[in-house]
Amino acid sequence: MLRYRRYRQAASAYWAINRLVARAGSRALLQRLRHTPRQFSWSLRYAGAVELLLLGTPSRTPMLAEQIRNPLEQATALTRLTHIHRQPLQTDQWAGEWITAPHARTDRVILYLHGGGYVSGSPHSHRALMGYLSRHSGARVLALDYRLAPEHPFPAALEDGWAAYWWLLCAGFSAQHILVAGDSAGGGLALALLLALRDAHMPLPAGAICFSPWVDLALTAPSLHKNQATDYINPVILRTTAEMYLGQHDPHDPLASPLYADLHGLPPLLVQVGSAELLYDDGRRLAQRARRAGVAVQFEAWPGMVHVWHFLYRIEPKARQAVQSAGRFARRQWGEQDGRQETQQQPAQQPAQRQARRLFD
Repeated sequence: MLRYRRYRQAASAYWAINRLVARAGSRALLQRLRHTPRQFSWSLRYAGAVELLLLGTPSRTPMLAEQIRNPLEQATALTRLTHIHRQPLQTDQWAGEWITAPHARTDRVILYLHGGGYVSGSPHSHRALMGYLSRHSGARVLALDYRLAPEHPFPAALEDGWAAYWWLLCAGFSAQHILVAGDSAGGGLALALLLALRDAHMPLPAGAICFSPWVDLALTAPSLHKNQATDYINPVILRTTAEMYLGQHDPHDPLASPLYADLHGLPPLLVQVGSAELLYDDGRRLAQRARRAGVAVQFEAWPGMVHVWHFLYRIEPKARQAVQSAGRFARRQWGEQDGRQETQQQPAQQPAQRQARRLFD
């Protein structure tokens, strides 16, 4: 009976996702026929994927945590990756899993903090993205299953990140062989972890990778309004998840919103944002402030891309190029020669680099 119930649930979820895919594809095609696409430069496949994400993103209040969590898990079920080794990891303080691509080195680690507004997401939802990152960086990825709000509000996620980083050091990994990475809220959490480690005079990792980082929970970015017509996330879900995570806590606290922190002394950062996403100005302002504080920053603004477009690795060339760039960044921080060689062989990165120079020069 239990097996039959699970089969029915899986079948129901499968058909629900397929109905959503069909609806999203129809919307993208109709926009194209009417000559009113969200972006004229988008391929039909990419436009359909954005519509799918938009249809699955809650946008009305009141909003419960489960209404935020379920769509993310369902949508990312379509991004499965084969040929990776997964090993669950459980300690007394936190849980997670190792993600290892073929030929990845076991003495290099990326501590990955998933996105989801501090309310949703898991190692399961981000497994494919972490697998691709493991492949291109040549390193193992430790996916932290940190505690989620509203059951565990700020600073629970940061405490779990600290515990996982400390565990890596105690397990014998050199800080210079560790990178911290994250997307969206996980990108903000990665920076908060760096700040906490710096202020505690702990050994800092070799660098940090931030995909579409959410670093301003006060929600002051101009792009929150400018890019509403192109991105699939919306101000309502950002405001709701910020409230669930913060409770009555000040959104300007640097450990909640690293945009307001003194960023001096941090290791090199890679910040990738899409020009069509709501959080574009979060990443842009973060990169500017970090540069002014003397931090080495590689800022990449990808034209026409939406929030964490990296999830669309299998259908969008710019998603693959962005993850490849992150892999090269990781290799460079570890002093590996092939990272420098690959950088010279990737002309696809030149537009992003030119845009970064215009912002900072």
